[in-house]
Amino acid sequence: MIQIKSFTFNAFAENTFVLYDETNEAVIIDPGCYGAEENGILSSFIEKKALTVTHLLNTHCHIDHVLGNYYVKNKYKVPLYLHKKEVEVLRAVKTYASTYGFAQYQEAEPDQFLEEGEQVKFGTSTLAIVFVPGHAPGHIAFYNRLQKFCIGGDVLFNGSIGRTDLPGGDFDTLIRSIHTKIFPLGDDMIVYPGHGAETSVGAEKRSNPFCAIA
Repeated sequence: MIQIKSFTFNAFAENTFVLYDETNEAVIIDPGCYGAEENGILSSFIEKKALTVTHLLNTHCHIDHVLGNYYVKNKYKVPLYLHKKEVEVLRAVKTYASTYGFAQYQEAEPDQFLEEGEQVKFGTSTLAIVFVPGHAPGHIAFYNRLQKFCIGGDVLFNGSIGRTDLPGGDFDTLIRSIHTKIFPLGDDMIVYPGHGAETSVGAEKRSNPFCAIA
């Protein structure tokens, strides 16, 4: 069974996730850790649990979700996986990182690309991939249907949705992604977003002011 550990990192209060199972193999999703203190918090947990990190995954590549890519990739010697449409988004981070106060940002290059319909396997566990653009052009989410959870990035929030005013964002595309890709996962699917508290598909279908289905 997959265990989910979340950390809230950096000035954007971004949610970083470590997923692991009974084999102690683990994946890290959207490491937002920045600086020695936050890097240490992440690593201390991994060491305490004696985890072996096998994958570094990005749902998308806005700055708050990739600040720790370089640290994780180099410390644990793991490949970086993302959607190919996020490459330009990732490479743009170095051009504006200092403007947001992250002058020590270090760039990490992607190693492999993920597409909808593929799976990420670690230990005895599997994460399925769904393509959900709108907040970012190559945004993907990772879900496990058996355990009914989705690591959703900045697509669907508790009572809100991802912003669409950044380059590559589009409101209509995001709403379509939510309605056609996230909502069909089932009302009991728990969504762990990139910011804020988790929610369920059912709750957001009923009451989210941006995308609820009457």
